[in-house]
Amino acid sequence: MIARLHHVSLLVADTERALSFYRDILGLVPAARPALGFPGAWLQVGDQQIHLLELPNPDPVDGRPEHGGRDRHVAFAVDQLDAITERLEIAGVPCTRSRSGRPAIFCRDPDGNAVELVARDEE
Repeated sequence: MIARLHHVSLLVADTERALSFYRDILGLVPAARPALGFPGAWLQVGDQQIHLLELPNPDPVDGRPEHGGRDRHVAFAVDQLDAITERLEIAGVPCTRSRSGRPAIFCRDPDGNAVELVARDEE
């Protein structure tokens, strides 16, 4: 039986650029990563991880839906949605509100991966 989600992997074109988003803006903490023969980074999210893989992306980045809720995405529960929304706005990262009416926003990382940030009390 499946016990829990262990990690999610995201393809990125530039690990340092991706880290400026996930680590510096969203506040995720880097974790130890094995030597895999290609660049990347592991980031801790509670007991789970996000794996950033700097590898060629076989999926189109252009032409994705404007609203990330209509695209495949990774979702993070956050304690202070307003504070993280402000950090994204200051960094110039466009965001859209959840169309469901619940307290959540969607944005995209520098590689076009959709990210949902949902207020923790709504999870």
